[in-house]
Amino acid sequence: MTEGKEFGNMVIALYRPHAGKEEPLIELLRQHLPTLRRLGLATEREALVLRASDGTILEIFEWASPGAVEQAHTHPEVAEVWESFGKLCDLVSLSDLADAGRKFPHFQPIDLN
Repeated sequence: MTEGKEFGNMVIALYRPHAGKEEPLIELLRQHLPTLRRLGLATEREALVLRASDGTILEIFEWASPGAVEQAHTHPEVAEVWESFGKLCDLVSLSDLADAGRKFPHFQPIDLN
């Protein structure tokens, strides 16, 4: 930790696309973090978006504060984006990811720009 600077919490969100929904999911991810940032819920730290060997997409970003998660859960704009995720993918945990069992898992980067 850098002296004098408090960091938020890093999160790894895992999205397993429904059949044929990877491209719409990636489009939604292009909106997700900018929405959180605009609302002051996520930092400007560069995020990573990666694809696992089974097609699961990982989004790694930093919450602006420990309380940002709770704020996100009550914000209507965030709720709208998160509801859209449910139509395109299943939310899974790291333990559901086969690659997580490897000592040095490799992931394919996804460029959202």
